[in-house]
Amino acid sequence: MKSPTLRSAALAPAAPAKSISTRGLIVAVTIGNAFEFFDLTVYSFFAVLLGKLFFPLATSQQQLLLSVGTFGVGFIARPLGGVMFGLLADRFGRVAAMNLTLLCMALGTGMIGLAPTYAQIGLAAPLIVLVARLLQGFSAGGEVGVATTLLAERARADRRGFITSWQFASQGAAALAGSLVGFLLSHFLTTAALESWGWRLPFLAGVLIAPVGLYLRARIGSDAHLAPDAVNGEHGVLRTVFTRDGIQLLFAFLLVIGGTSAHFIVLYYMSTYAIKVLHLPMDTAMWCGILSGAVMLVMSPVGGSWSDRFGRKRVAFISRALLTLLILPGFLAITDHPSVLTLYLVVCGLAALHSINAGATGPLLPELFPRSTRATGLSLSYAAGVSIFGGFAQFIVTWLIGATGAPTSPAWYVIVCGLISLVPLAYITERSGEEI
Repeated sequence: MKSPTLRSAALAPAAPAKSISTRGLIVAVTIGNAFEFFDLTVYSFFAVLLGKLFFPLATSQQQLLLSVGTFGVGFIARPLGGVMFGLLADRFGRVAAMNLTLLCMALGTGMIGLAPTYAQIGLAAPLIVLVARLLQGFSAGGEVGVATTLLAERARADRRGFITSWQFASQGAAALAGSLVGFLLSHFLTTAALESWGWRLPFLAGVLIAPVGLYLRARIGSDAHLAPDAVNGEHGVLRTVFTRDGIQLLFAFLLVIGGTSAHFIVLYYMSTYAIKVLHLPMDTAMWCGILSGAVMLVMSPVGGSWSDRFGRKRVAFISRALLTLLILPGFLAITDHPSVLTLYLVVCGLAALHSINAGATGPLLPELFPRSTRATGLSLSYAAGVSIFGGFAQFIVTWLIGATGAPTSPAWYVIVCGLISLVPLAYITERSGEEI
């Protein structure tokens, strides 16, 4: 029996999908993903400052741990959001579910931007940030899986890799934008101004993306439909994902582990690493994010295009294997010869390999699942992998460096996760070029 509350205007089937250009489709679908990663980028690059403002009673190392730990807590809610929004997308359409994730994301981001600091309201301050991160994580859990599903289903079979890869290119664009904002604020504002009000600006500006995203998504219309092999009822969809699609769910989860570990270390943690471990100025550190974001924006579509031409599995395997082999020498290079040039070259090289892998793996994930459970299966596997191995990556490697004294700890973390993600590529059936 379908709940009447779910048949609200937000979720009810509407007009069929409108005709829209490929470029318009990509922008409308990926804007929510870009919104999420813009916020994550800003939070990551101000992690040291946020630790000082919201956890002032702790030591410098503890402040950073608490700050990146709060960052990671938001990822706990991702699997729940992945299940909820995935089910909504499979039953009522991809667009309706994506619109709800965008609204939830905006609310969480606004809460961080307006949150009083510890000096103003005490312990309630970090609790507000914690709740906001949980809300953001809940919405983001459904956004990536549902949006990737929609792009893959709307794309032509022979261009599905290229079109879907823009979901991950948007993460690079967001990282680039967030890094530029962080760099400009830290460069042109005094320390006092940055700590007083400057850090709030990117979070509040990010909220403005929500109405723009809703407007753009209205142009692509509703895609509410049931697939020929549809499963009736919320519990039926979820049960089918774990029974009929259980092995696909596992394969997708393992693939996500390698990508998300590399993503959150190479694109987000390297700025913090440059400040805390290499003791470089904040302006210099911010350029790690700017460069890696620019590389991902350019190279993800290259990886997607190559996957259309040479096959997803081949491109995904080669790029993942190379990244797993080269990340330790890269970290050794920047710790043994900690120059700005060495740091930037290593970051760009690792980001290029990761981006190519993301561009090839992105279309591989929705191709694993049947249409009727695709959004739920992809959202759940992606959210679970990112929650465990991505969201807490910065916390884990920060703790490892402190506990072992080994500055190469981040590389070993990515190596272990990368090796795990190579396993399912031996068993996945190649579907590039086929209709899904």
